[in-house]
Amino acid sequence: MEAIARLNNVPTSPRKMRLVADLVRGKRVGNALSILKYTPNHGALRLEKLLLSAVANWQAKNPDAKLEEADLYIKTIMVDEGRSLKRLRPAPQGRGHRIRKRSNHVTLVVDTFLTEEVTADEVEVNEKAN
Repeated sequence: MEAIARLNNVPTSPRKMRLVADLVRGKRVGNALSILKYTPNHGALRLEKLLLSAVANWQAKNPDAKLEEADLYIKTIMVDEGRSLKRLRPAPQGRGHRIRKRSNHVTLVVDTFLTEEVTADEVEVNEKAN
């Protein structure tokens, strides 16, 4: 069972946030939290809180399951471009240069890491196929 957490209109450029998101994509939750805690980038703090929110959402969906036994991992993490605030900065000779203050949307999906057990029937089918 997976759980989703979203963070909208984060005032960081998507490129900078993707650098941090790539560090934890596909990692287990405990390992990802320790990576984010010691990453000096600005986006790491927000992603850490978002990951904790996704874990809390998973716990709310699965009240009977224990978090320690669940073996959660980050299934998907997407950083999309949000709206840009357009500002003008004074430039020489009475002109103005446009400044784009970018933002982003982050979507994080947490799921249980299942080690699928192969049954005897599946082994026979695979052997016949080869």
